[in-house]
Formats: sequence, C-alpha cells, structure tokens
Amino acid sequence: MGYVAVKGGKEAIENSNRALDLKSLDSDCCSLSLDQIKSQLHFLVDKVMSEGSLYDPDLAALAIKQSAGDVFEAAFMVRAYRATLPRIASSVAESTKEMRVVRRISSAFKEIPGGQILGPSADYSLRLLDFSLCWQTAEERKQLLKHFLSEAGLKEDVPETFPKVIDLLRSEGLIVSEGALGGREQAMDDVTRESIQFPASRSAALQTMARGESGGMLVLAYSNMRGYGSAHPTIGELRVGYVPVKVKNPFTSEITVVGEVPVTEAEIISGISNAEGEPKFEVGYGLCFGHNETKAISMAMLDVAMRAEKPKYPSEDQEFVLTHIDGIEAMGFANHFKLPHYVTFQSELDRLRKSKSNSKKNEL
Repeated sequence: MGYVAVKGGKEAIENSNRALDLKSLDSDCCSLSLDQIKSQLHFLVDKVMSEGSLYDPDLAALAIKQSAGDVFEAAFMVRAYRATLPRIASSVAESTKEMRVVRRISSAFKEIPGGQILGPSADYSLRLLDFSLCWQTAEERKQLLKHFLSEAGLKEDVPETFPKVIDLLRSEGLIVSEGALGGREQAMDDVTRESIQFPASRSAALQTMARGESGGMLVLAYSNMRGYGSAHPTIGELRVGYVPVKVKNPFTSEITVVGEVPVTEAEIISGISNAEGEPKFEVGYGLCFGHNETKAISMAMLDVAMRAEKPKYPSEDQEFVLTHIDGIEAMGFANHFKLPHYVTFQSELDRLRKSKSNSKKNEL
C-alpha cells in the first residue's frame, strides 16, 4: 500500500514521542519505582507477564511504567522483548501436584483433603472504596503488616503440597480421560515458533489461551455461561501458588530445580459426556502466570466449550476463539487504522463521487 509522504514527518513523530514521555513529568509527584509497581500493583504486573508471555516481574513493571499503565502497550513491549531472547533450554514438563500453595478453594465440595485455603483474595469483601488508602504512609503499611503477621500466627504446620481434588473423582472413574478428548491431543506444539493450525491440538490451544487477553477470554466464556453455549461450570479446584521450574543438565542429564514461578490453575467440572461409552464428567483446564483467577477460569471454560462437535456459538468455534483472544494482535490491528490510509480512502471517495455523478445523469 502506498502512502502520501508527510513533510516534516520524522520531526513530528519524534516530538510526539517526547511529548508522551514528558506527560508523566508534568506534576510534582515523585516517580514510581519498579519496586513500588511490583508490590502495590502486583495483579497488573501478573496480567502483563501472562499476556506478554514472559515471566519477569521487573520487565513487566518497567513496561507498565513506560506505557503509563496501558496494559496492551505494556504486554506488547514485554512480548517484543521476549522475541529478542535466545532460548537456551526447555524446562521439564512439571505436574502442579508439587505446587507450593498459597490459595486453594473448591466450589464442588465443602470439605476437601487438606482443607480450603482462602489465601489473599478480595472475594470475601465488599467492593467499597477504602478512602484511608489516600493518606496511608509507608510506616502505617509496615505496622499493618506486622500486626497481621502476629495475629495470624499458624497454629499447626501447613503441608508443602496438597492432593488434587479432581484426582479424587478420577480415581472413581468419573472423569473423561485425556485420550478421549479427540483430535491431535497427544501432539506437543509450540505456538511461539510455529503458526497455529486448525484443528489445533489441545497443547496449542492451551498455550494460545495462556497468553491471551484476559478481557477477551472473559467475554467469550461469559457468553457461553449465559446461554450462548452449553457449558455450566463448577470449580473442582482453583489454586494459586508456586511451581518449581526444572531443567535437565546438558552434561549430566540430571534434573535440577532452577527456581519457581507463581501460577494460577483452574480445573472446572462442566457437564457429563459419553465420550468413553459411559457417562463421565468433562473437565476444563486453565493455567497462567501469576495471580490471575478470572483468566484461568475463563481459559478452563473455553477449553470445555471448544470441544463441541458441531459449534453453534462463537465460544465453541476453536478457530474463532483462538484467533481473536490475542490482545496484542487485536490492538495492533485496531490501531493500524491510525496510520495513513490516504490512497485507499481517496479511491473509495473517487468511486463514490463517480457513482453519484452517474446517478444524476441517469435521472436526467
């Protein structure tokens, strides 16, 4: 596509970028530090890491600061930086059974082995503005933390790991097995290196959703919940915690733990299937970086919805879902309309004028 050259365009663009940088400096407030962003805007940091497909809280905080809080731009920056990094190793496939849990709930059962662990959550509070935060000082924050830790002293040892709730149903033969899900389920694709093909394997679908835009996935999952689909989920288990990252030593082949990453995992029970010749529960799965519960639940919901044999709604159409949930792709396409489109518009304008002229001639 050809564009009409704009005189002085380079200087105007440089000034535009400079003006954006200066906008954050036009007040007397001190500059936000990366540590402040990581500690006080941790949900936002987790969201950017998940959608940027790179676990690095420092880079996510930097992107948030540079983008002035625009989540799409921040995720774009993180994803772009990720593309410059060499891949030096691949981690060993890891079971979340080894997760160091900080939050664990189930809406399917009242009592679960190990107990429900509410952890850090706003689920049990009123959504009312807390105006005391307007004047809260760093010293007051330290005192609140000290008071909480002294009041919430553990009365008994907490185990390192907990059994999976879904495994209880699986042991009774009540859960559809992975092999019965159909399609190319055993394939292990990498959507960061190869473009996704349809029908997509479950690994490719889960990877795409793990880095998908939270709001877009929620919209599609919500439409299914409201009746534009057949799934009605119950949360078998929702976990937030830290999963060890293990790699194989290239020289000794020894498996070594190199660290851990925080993740949110959701396993939902949704409907009864006869895929194996007898009625069993279907389970949807979602897992993403950080503390990101709504996204994990939406992901698990769409995992189930896309198994429909004959899709009737958008949330059940695998190609529709997986090609429209990438926030960076969507933002890029929407924002590209701000670029010059003089040639194409002039062509449409000329065609419209000619049509109107011909219409008037025919009337005469």
